[in-house]
This record gives sequence, C-alpha cells and structure tokens, in this order.
Amino acid sequence: MNQILLHNKLYVTPELKRKKLMYKVRLIICLILMVVLLLYYFYAENERERKVAISDDIMNGIEINNMTEIAATDNTTKNIVNDVLIVELNRDDAEVASTEVIEEEQQTATSEDPTASVVNSTPEKTVTVAGTNYTSEAILSIPKIGISYPVLSETSEELLKISLNKYWGGDPNEVGNYCVVGHNYANGKLFGKLKEINVGDTCTLKDMKGRTVTYEVYDRYIVDPTDVSCTSQLTNGQVEMTLITCREYGTKRLIVKCRKI
Repeated sequence: MNQILLHNKLYVTPELKRKKLMYKVRLIICLILMVVLLLYYFYAENERERKVAISDDIMNGIEINNMTEIAATDNTTKNIVNDVLIVELNRDDAEVASTEVIEEEQQTATSEDPTASVVNSTPEKTVTVAGTNYTSEAILSIPKIGISYPVLSETSEELLKISLNKYWGGDPNEVGNYCVVGHNYANGKLFGKLKEINVGDTCTLKDMKGRTVTYEVYDRYIVDPTDVSCTSQLTNGQVEMTLITCREYGTKRLIVKCRKI
C-alpha cells in the first residue's frame, strides 16, 4: 500500500514581505497616534483645570476686597453703658445713611413715575491673578449642581475658559434680563451640569452691592446658536436671569430662564 505524503510549503514572496512590513508600520503609527491623543487629552484637561482654578482665586480676591472695604469704612464709635452696647454713627456714616434714604426715595418716585430717569452704575470688583486683571460684577451659585462662580463683566474666548461671563443685559439683580454664559465642560466644571437643572430649581446671584437675590427656574429649552431671542430685555418689569451654555457638541444652545422670587 503506497502512502503519499503531502507537504504544504509556504513560499515567502516579495509581495508578502511588503504587506507584512506595511502592517507593522500601520500598527506602530496607530500606537503612536493613541499615545499622542492620550497625552493631548491629559494636557487639555490639566489646562482646563488650571484655567478654571483662576475663578477660585478671583472669588478669594473678592472676599478679601470686601473685608478690606468693611474694615476701612467701619468708623463707628462703640460704648458700653450699663452693660448695653451703644453704637454711634460718625458724621461720614450719618451722611451715607442720609444718602441711602434719599436714593430709596428716588427709586420709589421712579417706580411711581415711569418717565423719571435713574442712572444705574454696576459696582465691580477687579482682582489681579498672576499679573492679569479680572473684573467681576456678581457671583452665581446653584446649590443643586454644587457650583459657585464669579460672573466676569465681559465675555471672550479666553475669559470663558476661566469663569462664567456676562453675555447681555443691564445690572445684576435689577429689572431686566441678566444673561450669563458658560462653557459646558464634560468634567462638570462651569455649566457642565446645567442640563440637570429643572423648572422649580433655585439659584442665587450676589452682586457687588452686597445683595443676594434668589431666582427660580421657570423655563428651559434648546435653540440654535443663531437664536438670541432669550436675551430680550422685555420682562414686563420683572427681575430675570438667563443662563446659556452649549449642547450637542456646540450645535445647539441650552437656555435656562430664571425669575426673582
């Protein structure tokens, strides 16, 4: 009985060598690209964290400025008579108190007479961080998503990387529509969690006059980037605030409408 042994022999041709080499080259290129992308991702995240951290320095600077101003203007005279603390206003403080009463009367008169004109000036705080001046006019806090950031008085690509920016409107906590814009970061910084806000939730806006006003969300919706109707100042005499951020990779805008309560 004859047995026939068959041997399969693989012949390595130049074409096969070329293909194997191309596979190796492609694999190496893919590995290099993956490493580069990972390094870029970590660098971008670190840079975002560094930029947003500046907002903490701004907040601390605002608090220090407030404490300094309080200490500088504390010209009261305190006496204890029969275990009772008596605080006497100095002349300058009395004049300030008188001025505040006059301003309050003017505001009352203006509300009764719509034709009267009142000039509002927004108090601002300028804080220097690493040689750069940052001017803020309010501090926005949203307890539900655990954020509290200064609202910078101007908006630009660079400032948006640092904190929330005023986009449009008049003075904070005044009649009108105060519009605030912020980046939607995946790590939850700035307005990264704004999508979790629902109708009925509350937030606070503290202006540089020392007033802290609570707002309630009464509407939220998504629009195209070209739709700026949310910035309208026609509020029917109400004090409102509009929060704006990106959605769907920048192709849409999330609008959160709030009203003073």
